[in-house]
Amino acid sequence: MIRRDRFDLLLFALLLGCVLVLGLLLLKGQAPTGSGARIDKALEQQIAYQARVNFLHNLYQPVEQLRQKGQLAAALLKLDELARKYPQEAHGEILRGEILLKRKAVKQAIDHFVRAVRLNGDYVDQASPLSRYPEIQGLVEAQLPVFRQRAKSNPQSQSLQNTLTGLYYLQSRLAGGCE
Repeated sequence: MIRRDRFDLLLFALLLGCVLVLGLLLLKGQAPTGSGARIDKALEQQIAYQARVNFLHNLYQPVEQLRQKGQLAAALLKLDELARKYPQEAHGEILRGEILLKRKAVKQAIDHFVRAVRLNGDYVDQASPLSRYPEIQGLVEAQLPVFRQRAKSNPQSQSLQNTLTGLYYLQSRLAGGCE
């Protein structure tokens, strides 16, 4: 049995990406016209989206493995390392939010969920392979009453107001609202 490490998986993802790009270049070279061009454009977008999803799953697989083993601190450290390489990547924010929620750091988890949804709305799209709709919906339903009460009893706290605003934002996006 051949043992694959992260480097092998990264090389495989890069090779797959190169093959997809080569295929796209070959398709573009045929210069289709009319409605065929629109179909090819849609196909290109779908292929690129699937490649991105696969890349994210491969990239964050070590974090998922650490999380499944219950090594949440190590998973957070791995996320920090990946965040330095990919600072605007929403998937890392979603994973960080899930881990912080598991560690009972609810306020920080909400902040990361909000940041992830602002970066990529696919996380609240039920049809997306990246969707975290049920998790985000459960978080909003459980925490909105709690933070409403906290903000009402402490109206001077800007931190509580920001968290409440974030929960309202998530609620709006879950309902189909856009930015």
